[in-house]
Amino acid sequence: MTAVDNDDIGISTEETAPTEEELHTLRRVPDQIPWNIYTIAFVELCERFSYYGTAAVFTNFIQWPLPAGSTTGSDYGRSQPGALGLGQRTSTALTTFNAFWQYTMPLFGAYVADSFLGRFKTIALALSIDIIGHIVLIMSAIPPVIKNPGGSMATFIVGIIIMGLGTGGFKPNINPLIVEQLDLDRMVVRTLKSGERVIVDPAVTASRVYHYFYLFINIGALCGQVGMVYCEKYVGFWLSYLLPTTMLLFCPLVMLWGRKRYKRVPPQGSVLGKAFKLFGMANRGRWSINPLKTYRKLHDGTFWEDVKPSKMAEKPEWVDFNDAWVGEVARGFNACAVFLWYPLFWICYNQISNNLISQAAIMRLGGVPNDVLTNLNPFALIIIIPLLDTVVYPFLRKMRLNFTPLKRIAAGYFVAAIAMVWACVLQHYIYQMSECGSNASGYLDTEKTIRCPEVQISVWAQSGSYILIAISEILASITSLEYAHSKAPASMRSIVQAICLFTSAIASAIGFALVYLAEDPYLVWNYGVVAVMAVVGGSMFWLQFRHLDGDEDRLNMLPAGEINGNNAPVPTVLADGDGKGGNSPGHV
Repeated sequence: MTAVDNDDIGISTEETAPTEEELHTLRRVPDQIPWNIYTIAFVELCERFSYYGTAAVFTNFIQWPLPAGSTTGSDYGRSQPGALGLGQRTSTALTTFNAFWQYTMPLFGAYVADSFLGRFKTIALALSIDIIGHIVLIMSAIPPVIKNPGGSMATFIVGIIIMGLGTGGFKPNINPLIVEQLDLDRMVVRTLKSGERVIVDPAVTASRVYHYFYLFINIGALCGQVGMVYCEKYVGFWLSYLLPTTMLLFCPLVMLWGRKRYKRVPPQGSVLGKAFKLFGMANRGRWSINPLKTYRKLHDGTFWEDVKPSKMAEKPEWVDFNDAWVGEVARGFNACAVFLWYPLFWICYNQISNNLISQAAIMRLGGVPNDVLTNLNPFALIIIIPLLDTVVYPFLRKMRLNFTPLKRIAAGYFVAAIAMVWACVLQHYIYQMSECGSNASGYLDTEKTIRCPEVQISVWAQSGSYILIAISEILASITSLEYAHSKAPASMRSIVQAICLFTSAIASAIGFALVYLAEDPYLVWNYGVVAVMAVVGGSMFWLQFRHLDGDEDRLNMLPAGEINGNNAPVPTVLADGDGKGGNSPGHV
């Protein structure tokens, strides 16, 4: 995470806030990155290794039967690894349920962190729960259990449920924790050694941090997925679950090291309830049986303005905040509104964890496990992320071309749609070339003893879908993390991150409606429908939120609010929860 294009930042002690003219004329650069961010990124790397390493083999574990004579799910590379033999539709349903569960629980974990424990303690507790879930998952795949499909299935489901509880406490809190280690929270003008005056922009800094944070995520995902699919193929599923658990055990050790070194925002009590009360007050008198009248009242520009304390003739007892806090809540709700169309993006992304893996199983593999190609996604991310951060984005900023978060998100939808069109066309040719026609993953005989031979299309033909999804992920997913952080009040960052993650759970719920299409002979329709949904999502997203695009700087520079007569919290170093502040070491 090098400070590319800001190696001469910080030589001037004089810092001033940018003027309106400077906002439009000066180049923007990121600030320096504290070293302790690397350690939090390593924790995320290990946790994602454990999650994606196990999830990578779920489809084969559920869909395909235990090979003849095998006690581990592996046949030492001679045939398709499997365990439960429940078919593609069931495997798609269960992996979809797992995604739904994993991304619903962050709502609970975020509430606990923001209201009671704080982010650091919630992460520590969540890691303990996650480790227990992984141990249960190992039990589902050991030889005495895997030979009993009913018992293995029950243990497997219990394992992923416990893992979901752990993920729920971890995911919405690790993202805010890492960016809260940054020092600068306002744009300032600095002079470089070259004499050029630039704006050091916290939003650009956060963008860099999230891009490289996502890079660490995908290094973990790539190592976990590649290693574990070979473990299932040549050793067994128990090893595919054991090694990720071992990696997860490093996380508590790093968190223990950082307990006195990380900046930590203490919990502020439940501001969520008060925020929703304020939202309800803002809605009063704006709804009518006439939809046009309702729309006009909701969009007349006074929605949040009228509920500022300075505008209230009589304040309710619960109103103990200032006007700036109302502005923060408005930013939080606007951020959440931006995520409304995200489920249509995640439906596309979710295809790489189930249907595309099944598609690969009926193609010419050439000795490659059918679930290894999914690693093209993190591999592409590892290459493209540094390229964008060190070359493309600095060039755009130097040319004064503002590729704003909302533009990036909209572009992400359309790239995801193209990825699904690729999969749709490929599936069409699979049906054309298969000896079984549109039943390509079925059997040649009615007794279902002879499987259809593989289609003579190389599995590497799927590469386009995975690489395009990776590009769309950078544009839409990483940017959503930036947007959730920059627009949310400090006391609501975890919950806004959780809502951002929850859009993936909604996508999984919608995915249940598409399970009927997740089987021959309907898979061409499956990918085609998903592509259309992404185009609709991207179009509606831009039409609805394009007006916020020109307001980006103002929203990022709103003042911190006050609640209960106190300023909004700023990150402090808490030593073992004693509430005493200190200095954060380890800056570049």
